Amino acid sequence: MEPTIAPPIRDPHPPTRFIPPDDACDAHCHVFGPADLFPFASDRSYTPPDAGVEDLLALQERLGLGRAVLVQASCHGTDNSALLDALQRGEGRFAGVAMIDETTDDAELALMHREGVRGIRFNFVRHLGDAADMGELLALSQRVAPLGWHVQLHFDADQIPQHRALFGDLPGPFIIDHMGRVKAADGVDQEPFRLLLELLQTDERAWAKISGAERLSATGRPPYRDVVPLARAIIDAAPDRVLWGTDWPHPNVRHMPDDGDLVDLLAEFAPDEETRNRILVDNPTRLYDFG
Repeated sequence: MEPTIAPPIRDPHPPTRFIPPDDACDAHCHVFGPADLFPFASDRSYTPPDAGVEDLLALQERLGLGRAVLVQASCHGTDNSALLDALQRGEGRFAGVAMIDETTDDAELALMHREGVRGIRFNFVRHLGDAADMGELLALSQRVAPLGWHVQLHFDADQIPQHRALFGDLPGPFIIDHMGRVKAADGVDQEPFRLLLELLQTDERAWAKISGAERLSATGRPPYRDVVPLARAIIDAAPDRVLWGTDWPHPNVRHMPDDGDLVDLLAEFAPDEETRNRILVDNPTRLYDFG
């Protein structure tokens, strides 16, 4: 089937605002296919172009990044084969976040852990299909807790208040994707964002990713300055539990970003080198057990 979404920019510019430190981590990106080796799920809501591990390695080289967290995308469903292949080929520089269901057995979980998987993801966003089943989410979270894995939650902004009780029921660390997908135009005082900040300030299990600027910005186009106050508020709330990522290869965006712009944007989010190094190196090293 022909792709239904656009490919990423294949030749992003290198960072211009700062030089990423050794072992800097893109803590949110994906691998798509290649479909002839790793077919997409039959019930997917979109069909991406191939964007495999070779493309990711070239991107990392271009951006000066040493590590990455590969997040299982909904287009591959719970077949984590492409993810596991990429982890093996990364030879220790990648960690993974899988999607599983009740049919995933303990042997599969043990294999995933050996290959570098450190969390499971659940989608609630409407454009990706049905929301995660709450009973299954809690049961699977309990199953992976002994492995030290976290739970990654992908919400539409208005769903965060709706699922407020969920956070207290989770057995371990949890991450809110893409700053909660709040609208930058609604500012830092909007209810979903206030709740996200409250979680970060009061629950030491809560983490957030300052990613997805092209999704949150009112225009979807650079320089994404309207997103900067949101990212800075998150960093101020919990600097030791913030992660950054490109979201490459950027599925379902209004305007395809240049990943070099997204690296440069981190200099606006975190102007001082110490904070950037914490976000790029220290925090992901701790959560994903790199090294």
